[in-house]
Amino acid sequence: MSDEVMPFGALPEVSSVSALSRPRRFFGLALAVVLPAALTAGLVLVGPAIGLAGDALALLLTVIVTALVGGLWAAVVCALLSSTLLNYWFIPPVRTLEIGEPHNIWTVVGFVAVGLLVSGVVHRAASTASAAARAAAEARTLSDVARATLRGEDALPTLLEHMRHAFGMTSASLLCRDPSGSGTWQVVDARGPGAPATPEMADVHVSAGDELVIALAGRPLGASDRAILGAFAAQVQALLERDELARAAALAARLEASERLRDALLAAVGHDLRTPLASATAAVSSLRSRDVTWADDERDELLATADESLARLASLVSDLLDLSRLRAGALTALRQTLWLDELLPPVLDELGPDAAKVVVRLPDDLPAVTGDAALVVRVLVNVIGNALRHAPSGSAPTTVTARRRGDRVELLVVDHGRGVPESDRARIFSPFQRLGDTDNTAGLGIGLALSRGLVEAMGGTLTPADTPGGGLTMVVDLPVDLPVDPPVDPPVHHGAIT
Repeated sequence: MSDEVMPFGALPEVSSVSALSRPRRFFGLALAVVLPAALTAGLVLVGPAIGLAGDALALLLTVIVTALVGGLWAAVVCALLSSTLLNYWFIPPVRTLEIGEPHNIWTVVGFVAVGLLVSGVVHRAASTASAAARAAAEARTLSDVARATLRGEDALPTLLEHMRHAFGMTSASLLCRDPSGSGTWQVVDARGPGAPATPEMADVHVSAGDELVIALAGRPLGASDRAILGAFAAQVQALLERDELARAAALAARLEASERLRDALLAAVGHDLRTPLASATAAVSSLRSRDVTWADDERDELLATADESLARLASLVSDLLDLSRLRAGALTALRQTLWLDELLPPVLDELGPDAAKVVVRLPDDLPAVTGDAALVVRVLVNVIGNALRHAPSGSAPTTVTARRRGDRVELLVVDHGRGVPESDRARIFSPFQRLGDTDNTAGLGIGLALSRGLVEAMGGTLTPADTPGGGLTMVVDLPVDLPVDPPVDPPVHHGAIT
């Protein structure tokens, strides 16, 4: 399972008091005190050259800057302090809080009003920007949730990890109530340290369907965050339902495949096992009959028929048993050092008279391979026998050659028959498939399926390829028998004797 998580940050918080961050508001308050005082000191040093209007505009500028930085309350503080400094230092009579002329009262009032209006506009703009960022984060989060649900088998852990990051939680769990009715909870999946094992251990929990709860630990959530958490819960429920449907579909597919395999097995057994059994039974029954006197050559022929039929029957049963052992994973392959030029003579002997149609061309420098000698012989008999059976009359002989490819050896069985179309090549390795056979003497149709399984059990592959000029080439790939360096004992250090 992959722990990779699609990156996105935590959802931004939206405060009902201020849309600005706390450090920014504190900095704004400090600026509301320092900036008017510093500017007033500078204006006092400059003297009356600027005039009252210039002094008022300069201090109003401090209110605007403070509003932009610290928001509403910092601007209010700055406006009140700036108006007080303006009255004390620049409105006659100076250095008193009295206002000598009535129009200067309106100057102070207008000064405060402008400061408040500017700070209100800045506060509203910051609130709008924060809400827009929140909406964008929510949309991005919901999009990530939808994409996570479409992922593979690691979708649930990914979704929980997204949930933990999106809400700034330390851990997240999916809990399922014990179906036995004991009232206990089971952790289906969890992410983060100290993940809650019960809803009571969580700071926030929400239902994700019947007997399912999402539990988060870290901090309480507001109403807007709970709405997004509800979307997560819906996706978790959909994900679990999808997984349940996928498991049901996989089970149905396995049952259907087993049913097809059973039907094919019954059909194959009905046709292919009955034929040699009937021949052997007929030969033995004829020999036991007291109504007919058989000549020696006739008796030998009946015995040969019975022997051949029983041998064929034993081979078919052995193939079926080996195929079932392969499917059950009960077949163990030995790791032996094998020389292919030593294995081919017994293969040709087992092929009988048809071996005369096989040409063997192995390079002299071909290295040894690793495998099970009995299994390799079995594979080659099946593959070469299959090539001979499908070779048309008068075609070029079947060729067996080999080559080295890195740390692998490829044994090629080349025939010049009709070949197999690309679209049908997967079928020839399916059990009970006899592509191109027109009679029931070709066997159960499990030779290539069994051969591929045996080769893979030895760490190799069996693949088809086109023969130049027409035909099919079966490539048996086996690992080279590489020498293993013996373990080296660590040196023994003897201390000096003093």
